Amino acid sequence: MDYTHLGRTGLSVSRAVLGTMNFGPQTTEDDSHSIMDRAHELGVNFFDTADVYGWEKGEGITEQIIGRWFAKGGGRREKTVLATKLYGDMGDWPNEGRLSALHIRRALDASLRRLQTDHIDLYQFHHVDRETPWDEIWQAMEVAVQQGKVLYVGSSNFAGWHIAQAQEAAKARHFTGLVSEQSIYNLIVRDVERETLPAARHYGLGMIPWSPLNGGLLGGVIEKTEEGSRRLEGRSADYVAAHRDQLEAYEAVARDLGHAPGELALAWLLHQPGVTGPITGPRTMAQLESAVAAVDIRLDDDALSRLDEIFPGHRTSPEDYAW
Repeated sequence: MDYTHLGRTGLSVSRAVLGTMNFGPQTTEDDSHSIMDRAHELGVNFFDTADVYGWEKGEGITEQIIGRWFAKGGGRREKTVLATKLYGDMGDWPNEGRLSALHIRRALDASLRRLQTDHIDLYQFHHVDRETPWDEIWQAMEVAVQQGKVLYVGSSNFAGWHIAQAQEAAKARHFTGLVSEQSIYNLIVRDVERETLPAARHYGLGMIPWSPLNGGLLGGVIEKTEEGSRRLEGRSADYVAAHRDQLEAYEAVARDLGHAPGELALAWLLHQPGVTGPITGPRTMAQLESAVAAVDIRLDDDALSRLDEIFPGHRTSPEDYAW
């Protein structure tokens, strides 16, 4: 396993990030525990979750599953850089969502109870809160850090402007502020290259891409549908119908390079400046093994250029807004 620092911090994290969104809804608790054990065996130390995962409002099902895994002992908690998130509604009463100081305090304590731990290594804002001032948010997070309940703070789904607002407000308070940003980022969806990724790099935030396979479209969707192992419907079917030539070209490049399409998509992200590591949410052990294998793939300039030709991005941003 390769490791890197999370943004400008001294924290060492694996370049494969274990996403846990499927633990509970898609993957049984026993299988989830086995996947987490195997992740440690493979050197993965960076686990990501959220209080809303499990998709039963207020229950925090996924956090509970992780908490019971930690409770087994054996150094499980000590070996894990634990990231969770808050923002989504955890109930129907006022102040049970967003980023008010009251909700931050309550959500943090609730996550700590479910996760059966005394601190969160990376506490992330799942979304920007346009109605709460940054001074209030940072004051609440400063208290959490002083109490030892939170070590680092991150964001998710922020625009470049949101990152700038957050960091300038934190700077005025002599607070560290954000150290990471979680955004959708993959070969197909490269919008973060316009401003979010440049802002993250400027302020020293590590980029943690989610949906690195864009819902499986970069995982060999053409081949899988033709062999009958995947059925297309809804937006996926619409996208394939509109972009079949692109996807066929991509899968041909993967074959030429000798890599599985999904592993190639993850490897491409690992070659992008500012990326800490992509989050993969395995439902099965095989999916975990495939994600970890991508860390060892090395792509030369020719391979990267071929992929850029198929899926053009915004590599010259933000400078291409001016002349």
